[in-house]
Amino acid sequence: MTRLWLIALTLLALAFGNHASAQDYPSRTVRLVVAFPAGGPTDFVARVLADKLKGLLGQIVIIENKPGANAAIGAEHVAKSDPDGYTLFFTTAGAVVINPHMRADLPYDPVKDFAPVTLVVNTMEVLVVKTDTPIKSASELVALAKSRPDGIAMASTGVGSPPHLALELFKGSSGANVLHVPYRGAAPAVTDVIGGQVHAMFADLPVLMPQIKGGGCARSASDRSGAPPCCPRCRRSTSRASRTSTPTTGTRCSRRPRPPRR
Repeated sequence: MTRLWLIALTLLALAFGNHASAQDYPSRTVRLVVAFPAGGPTDFVARVLADKLKGLLGQIVIIENKPGANAAIGAEHVAKSDPDGYTLFFTTAGAVVINPHMRADLPYDPVKDFAPVTLVVNTMEVLVVKTDTPIKSASELVALAKSRPDGIAMASTGVGSPPHLALELFKGSSGANVLHVPYRGAAPAVTDVIGGQVHAMFADLPVLMPQIKGGGCARSASDRSGAPPCCPRCRRSTSRASRTSTPTTGTRCSRRPRPPRR
């Protein structure tokens, strides 16, 4: 994780540095648009990055949260902003990779409207349930879904998001009867898992770490043989359904708007 941060910050410094000598960039506040709600994993990483960028750029870097439509709202806002380098876009793969394959009416073009900067971090998707439920494994969750006429409700961070794709892979590979309940980001979805409004969800490991360690929710799996060092309480499932439903996704600082036209 540390090496990824250093690489990302170095590349950002170089990318902006070539411009700075000619145009004295930056000379004012920089906006970092986050296409997800405050309190979620993308917002968390963006705030860490913004703090580091402030020191590198010598200017204030403010966070603007514009969630909704699997990051399409934030993406459209950035795409229509002035291409002067003062509006940056921080998002997951959803806005720039997944959305174009799901919607024909996107109000932006990921290739034409954005200039990619760098991959910032990769994160793991994990399947969790409320701690006080009797579910102890992915196979038990599947069995519960199949035993109920109306199935089970599972949350995601939005239609087309990586957690949603993980949910669909889980559903398709296991044959479980699952109702998808999309939220506008991870924070409200996690709240409803803990509150029992939904049975389970896939989400990024960083946003779930406090709840997993604090006992608010438990990872639904089979064994701990593949647990990441940062989360020894997490368990890796040996079932096919759970293996195919935990993809790795990247959080990407996907735009340094093009330099101003001379």
